[in-house]
Amino acid sequence: MPGTDALRARNHEFWAQAAPGWIRHADRQDKAGRPLGAAAMEWLRPQPGERILDVGCGCGGTTAELAAAAGPGGEAVGVDLSDPMVAAARRRFPRERHPGLRFVTADIETVRDVPGAPYDAVFSRMALMLQADPVAGCTTIRRSLRRGGRLAATVFRDGGANPWMFAATLGAAPHVGPLPPVPMGDEPGPFAFADPGRVRRILTAAGFDAVTVQPYDVTLDAPDEGEPVAEWLIEMGPAGPAYRAGPAPDRAAARAAVARLFERFREPGAGYRFPAGIWLVTAETAP
Repeated sequence: MPGTDALRARNHEFWAQAAPGWIRHADRQDKAGRPLGAAAMEWLRPQPGERILDVGCGCGGTTAELAAAAGPGGEAVGVDLSDPMVAAARRRFPRERHPGLRFVTADIETVRDVPGAPYDAVFSRMALMLQADPVAGCTTIRRSLRRGGRLAATVFRDGGANPWMFAATLGAAPHVGPLPPVPMGDEPGPFAFADPGRVRRILTAAGFDAVTVQPYDVTLDAPDEGEPVAEWLIEMGPAGPAYRAGPAPDRAAARAAVARLFERFREPGAGYRFPAGIWLVTAETAP
């Protein structure tokens, strides 16, 4: 397996290439992807006046939701290693209209001090498993919390619980250019936290107490026609950069192929319903 520095460099390169797709589909991702973070939001129960950190904020939708819950007197700060996505978040949620909302570009694994720390709570939706050195990243998260602070995060379980993710990549692959390396073992990727024992070990090593890992099954609803849905999920995944770089006929062929594979997830009159198996990960800092 490549060393941590190599994996971290791979991460930065991947997100630099993937950012345009996430920015383009930010509104759809906020709406359709909300079930992926709902369990963590419910467990965290942000209170008015609290200060909350959103790790892996992407284009800012979850951070805005946290800021609304913290209300007047509170604050939500989104942090992400992708500067283009942080810039998009600032455009989508300008400070003059959202005074309790800030966005910061930083790699949670390497930043020494998270701006604005300490926080009352940390939220993360589908980001912790993407770290090259998750113990280092989670240690930074724990260090950013006040005493008695709390963490709520969601991550994917195994691939079998999320079959549509394979379909989006496999359907597009024959029609686009070379794809990035497939994550192996514990390398950063969607299923790097599939083993709940590993998740507990990482958070415990990072200094957290009261670590829990609970399974949840949710559904992502996408009521559109097949090809728009296919394009959304192609662009959000590892085939996204190669897809965007390809000629129009190849992109059309990729969309059509993925749409065919997605037919088993379509319900007449209801659109597409994608099953997602996730872990709700919670932890606290010592009081």
